[in-house]
Amino acid sequence: MAAFHHLLPALLLLLLLPSTPEATSSALLGISYGRVGNNLPAATSVPQIVASLGVGRVRLYDADSTTIRAFANTGVELVVGVPDECLATVSTPTGAASWVRSNISPALPATKIAFLTVGNEVLTGVNSSSLSRYLLPAMRCLHDALAQAGLDKQVAVTTAHNLGVLATSYPPSSAYFRKDLLPMLCPILDFHARAGSPFLVNAYPYFAYAEEPTGVELEYALLEPGHAGVADPGTGLHYTNMLAAQVDAVYHAIAAANSAAARAAQVRVSETGWPSAGDANETGATPQNAARYNGNVMRLVAQGKGTPLRPAAPLRVYMFALFNENMKPGPTSERNYGLFKPDGTPAYELSYRLPLDNTTSSSSAGGSITGGGGYNGHGYGSSDNGGYYSISAAAKVTPGWWTWPQVAVAPCVAVLAMAL
Repeated sequence: MAAFHHLLPALLLLLLLPSTPEATSSALLGISYGRVGNNLPAATSVPQIVASLGVGRVRLYDADSTTIRAFANTGVELVVGVPDECLATVSTPTGAASWVRSNISPALPATKIAFLTVGNEVLTGVNSSSLSRYLLPAMRCLHDALAQAGLDKQVAVTTAHNLGVLATSYPPSSAYFRKDLLPMLCPILDFHARAGSPFLVNAYPYFAYAEEPTGVELEYALLEPGHAGVADPGTGLHYTNMLAAQVDAVYHAIAAANSAAARAAQVRVSETGWPSAGDANETGATPQNAARYNGNVMRLVAQGKGTPLRPAAPLRVYMFALFNENMKPGPTSERNYGLFKPDGTPAYELSYRLPLDNTTSSSSAGGSITGGGGYNGHGYGSSDNGGYYSISAAAKVTPGWWTWPQVAVAPCVAVLAMAL
């Protein structure tokens, strides 16, 4: 009986610990955590907010050590950004080795780091003319630096592209990359094929709708499940939402540019979101539309299905973004993509509830990976939960909701208490 007395405090402590997402390293859904704001919560409080969403992956836009340490021992898998301003430095073997040694090695293994994103939207950004030549050398040197440190099977290297790398995206089967970018994109695709790292794209149906609201149906852009959809005349495939069409457009463009690399291509959505506010000319930027879009993204990802072109490859997405960021330049919409306000309260009511079992059994290591500094374009570079996570605008997020392991322990505590 004395043994039970010693065990009970540990079990009670387990119940009181903040919940962490069941998904851990194999979550299908992630969220982007940007920090371009002067009123954001301390990094140490962010993992609990992430846990309340039930997502298992977080994308960072730089390698801030405090932020990375905040996710240590949480089970959350990080994407760590190499800011645009670092590209020239890490494009040399010495610079890359130094960057890995200073920013990545100290965080492991306590913090799970799945891969590095080298720059963000480099090929189409405002500094593309000066930075593009460093992109592939930086990716190669960072990969080699990780290999020399024995980390290449744990941390993969990639970069995130704007959908603007496509010359055309509709219909998906007609998509191809801009010809002026092919000399850079083709060897990048070869790199991905050899390293086994995913091709990342920032995909925003919102931009397509806002640019041409009379030509794009709102329900199609919002990923509404009841939309009739659009057929691709080139393949006969049926698209019920624009995000899937955008992803498949990238697959088709990869195949057109590099058929050998296309066989191993893994397209992931590194950013997608919808603003909850905007300027007068930013059509559709409302809390209602943001709630519908982000809720539908959660629903799609939770289904574990692929796109019409790649139905066996579950859609993997990083929602943009965790917080509204008040110091981002540009139109009002840029400061209103967050699911949360800086004080931790939801920016709007998000009615869809993400199942706790938002998981797969795939590995996150190196070649089998299945899954901020300054501003650069849109992104960065320079109640009873019933077994579900949800966001409610009615109350501030309360970290520590029970997850299934905690629920399973509860009866044990009850039995032990009765025995004592």
